[in-house]
Amino acid sequence: MTVRWGIVCAGKICHDFVNAVNSYPNKGDQVIAAIAARNKERATEFAKLHKIPKVYDSYEALAASADIDIAYIGALNPDHYALSKLFLEHGKHVLCEKPLCLNFKQAQSIIKLAEKKKLFFMEGVWSRFAPSYVALEKDIKDGKLGEVKFVEVNLGVPMANVDRISKKELGGSVVLDIGVYVLQLSQFVFKDEPVRVSVIGEPLNESGVDLMETIVLDYKDGRRAVLNINAHIKMWNKATIYGTKGRYTLEENFNFSTALTREGGKTEYFPLHESPLPYNFDNSAGLVYETLEVVRCIKNGLIESPRMSHKESLTLAKLEDEVRRQIGVHFDADDQDYP
Repeated sequence: MTVRWGIVCAGKICHDFVNAVNSYPNKGDQVIAAIAARNKERATEFAKLHKIPKVYDSYEALAASADIDIAYIGALNPDHYALSKLFLEHGKHVLCEKPLCLNFKQAQSIIKLAEKKKLFFMEGVWSRFAPSYVALEKDIKDGKLGEVKFVEVNLGVPMANVDRISKKELGGSVVLDIGVYVLQLSQFVFKDEPVRVSVIGEPLNESGVDLMETIVLDYKDGRRAVLNINAHIKMWNKATIYGTKGRYTLEENFNFSTALTREGGKTEYFPLHESPLPYNFDNSAGLVYETLEVVRCIKNGLIESPRMSHKESLTLAKLEDEVRRQIGVHFDADDQDYP
């Protein structure tokens, strides 16, 4: 059984996604089968570049087609809910880019629909499938760090003027963009939900969205994470996990790190495969690892991945809501109810 992908949107992340899959020598039984975008001409150019056989005039036509099994949704944040719903209602599995939705209510609604339809559905938190994360998790389970007590993460990218970050109507918000990565790392390490969330931000921009904050997550038994996100400056984008037996560091860029430094200073490297086309974002070749997991799950009849479960996505959405609440970022979608 070959899993056939339909690409929803023709933006930068979709380019990287398709490039990562097409260039991976061991991608297995998966193919990029079709694409649709709001601009048909742009979709046609995208298809030509990536040798995608089918181009559709609309998302609705792609959803209704018999040419795909799963949709990869790489559209802007405000479109995630409606597009996920569209493809699920047409019987397609869905991999939706992070953040899953604008808020917890949307995330809960769309996950309920996927479970009702018995279709695979996952938020595209590609970090969880990085070989460096797999190695880190194994060592934590094996007790090599002892009891993990503290997590420190920094993620700063100068992009305060990028529309998808700075404009509320586009779902702008640093916590919904790069903030997902720092939150998921803390949850990846500590597993349970924090008992307290504290946020220190700056005044919102003229559109009413956040561009910088420090988030402190306190967990039971005295465990803590300090997370810094910043759209103004480039930071040293590493994550360090401290345990009673030492510390490990996911080297830059920690959100998909290709290097893990263990206690004692020895670094293990996880090189990525080469691609003929350039990428828009760092380490995007690693996007293929989440597709390998998606294919595995679908072939085994799973509707969620144990490495990025529905429960995990709902926890992230809840934390994102709380961060926005504390700093005053409010979307119209927050005032709506969802089935």
